[in-house]
Amino acid sequence: MSDDIWPVVHAERRALAADLADLTPEQWATPSLCTGWSVLDVLAHMVATAKETPPRFFVGMLTSGFRLSRMTEKRIAEERAGGPAATLAAFRAVETATSAPPGPKLSWLGEALVHAEDIRRPLGIPHEYPLASVTAVTDFYASSNVLIGGKNRVAGVTLQATDTDWSHGSGPVVSGPARALMLATTGRKAALDELSGPGLETLRAR
Repeated sequence: MSDDIWPVVHAERRALAADLADLTPEQWATPSLCTGWSVLDVLAHMVATAKETPPRFFVGMLTSGFRLSRMTEKRIAEERAGGPAATLAAFRAVETATSAPPGPKLSWLGEALVHAEDIRRPLGIPHEYPLASVTAVTDFYASSNVLIGGKNRVAGVTLQATDTDWSHGSGPVVSGPARALMLATTGRKAALDELSGPGLETLRAR
């Protein structure tokens, strides 16, 4: 895929905003795939990430005692304070933003795709993501432990997509849709039921 992630990120933000336009209060409160976060919380996190810059990130870490989780929760609280309509409006306002915290470029593409599915899947909202982007993100997470331990999670198995010509790793095969492999690599166990193969039980146990 192109080294320029932003056209895909912008398109995915736009599509997600459209999908969330008519949610009920109950739907906004639905638990997402991110443990402890509601659908609204995840969207607030996506807004905060899109507003982030390296200087703002470091100031935030300083004022949060260099605890990333504490800074993240503070940012979510800020962005959800006005309620769902305000948070969605803020998300639309950063649709074409190209700012981000410090970190690998593909991690911000991953944020757009994985967090969108963290929201959509519990709500039962279908969406087709660009397969080249999905596999690029999965390659990234499966090759690094820096952010969420993806490399350790899929070590010793072969991830094999059934909807595109892509695989990663070596060992017993875990096969299924590329989107489910991406989610499994990032620790979303809700996607494991879409997968199969002799390496699946290894992945389930992690």
